Amino acid sequence: MHSTHERWKQRDIHEKREARKKRIAQFEAEIKSNAVLLPRLRQISNDLAEGGPAYYSQLVERLKTQPSPDKPTDAPNQLTYDAMIESLLLTVHKEVKEKGISATDTDKLGPVLVAQLDSHIEKLTKRNKEATEQLEEEKKEQTKKITSDDIHDGFNSKYMPPPKAPEPVEVLPSKKAPEKKTTTTIQTLNSPSAKTTEPPAPKKKDEENDSDSDDDTEIPDISPALLEFSKIPYGDFAASYAFIQKDRTIFVEGATDALLLQAFNAQMEGKSVYAKQCVHQSLLIQYCEKLGRDGVGMFFKRMMSGQQKAIDLFLNDAQGTYDLVVKRAKINLQEKARQEKVGGIETIQLVVEKPDTVISFNIPDGPPPETLILEGPGAEDLDVEEVRRSLQTRWEIYQGFDEKLKKALQSNSLEKVNKLLSKMTVVEAEEIVKLLQISGILHFAENGIRDETGKAAE
Repeated sequence: MHSTHERWKQRDIHEKREARKKRIAQFEAEIKSNAVLLPRLRQISNDLAEGGPAYYSQLVERLKTQPSPDKPTDAPNQLTYDAMIESLLLTVHKEVKEKGISATDTDKLGPVLVAQLDSHIEKLTKRNKEATEQLEEEKKEQTKKITSDDIHDGFNSKYMPPPKAPEPVEVLPSKKAPEKKTTTTIQTLNSPSAKTTEPPAPKKKDEENDSDSDDDTEIPDISPALLEFSKIPYGDFAASYAFIQKDRTIFVEGATDALLLQAFNAQMEGKSVYAKQCVHQSLLIQYCEKLGRDGVGMFFKRMMSGQQKAIDLFLNDAQGTYDLVVKRAKINLQEKARQEKVGGIETIQLVVEKPDTVISFNIPDGPPPETLILEGPGAEDLDVEEVRRSLQTRWEIYQGFDEKLKKALQSNSLEKVNKLLSKMTVVEAEEIVKLLQISGILHFAENGIRDETGKAAE
């Protein structure tokens, strides 16, 4: 009977603790949401006082037809901030209507709308204050109880560090593949036929621009300790923990990258089991480092005590990272096979046949404005909505490019864009050129440019 009572008491304590955690999370979410809503509602009230019912109607329409996707959390069925404000404004309108104020009586309608909205703002401000006080009370109550969640394993306090700091992982320059004959397929855009030509000789180091320094990536070499660590079986946390207790030299700069590179090379050689082990150990080091001073103790406590949620989170991350390694290795192998088949490296370049033709790039500043006015010769023959869709498409395509390509386009340098295209596969480069043309970002000084995209590879 005593045992049953103890179990009941333990379960009751656990349930109360979980309920308190839930309430704290709810209060924090509510306060965070109100911190966004209250300033916006106060600004709306000020604008409404100046703009009157016309502003009110325009705002409700905009919130309904062009809502922002911003919302407090990504939880299912979570309303956006705009949806919350729209709902409140509709409620205010309904309440004003119930007071008998006619929509045509704009002199009375405006002030009443402001007053009614302010009353809701006042209620929300009061509620936010109550939630803050309740949150403080819950947190104060929480600190009175010591739970297993508050216990941290002082791993470092039990560990005697080696007398000397470990040497950092040696960083070696990228190993260059044996020199091959390179065939560049020129993407000729204003010529009836595509041309194939030898690329210009590579620049010397002192001629390279500072902006190209990111391309000379250094590849870390794997240390003997990391090599041994990488051979520990996938998911064997006990073995990894025992290894770290004996040798902490794996926690050095470049270690995670060295293991990921080892994984990539192993996958390229078809050693998938070992590749997956390398990814696992790379992320294991990364997790321990990110958890802070007691990161090693905290990580292995979660993994080795059977905390399934933590274990699943880590293993899912490892699997996702490994899937990316597999994908990248597959692309490299396919490209290598294609290059060997054609006897060289084929690339796509943008060139013009006529020397007086200039290629430039029209970079959009942002999406099309709400009010779009067309001016100039022939403007009367254009459809505003069609132009808007075209500008929106241009913006969306541009936003889809990676940062390196955006930077090259912003420089308006054909040489820099071609340099990036030369590092892509033919299929990737052709797709980029196609998008540049569709969006109108690619611009020529002359008319009559023909689209030869795709013919260069034939």
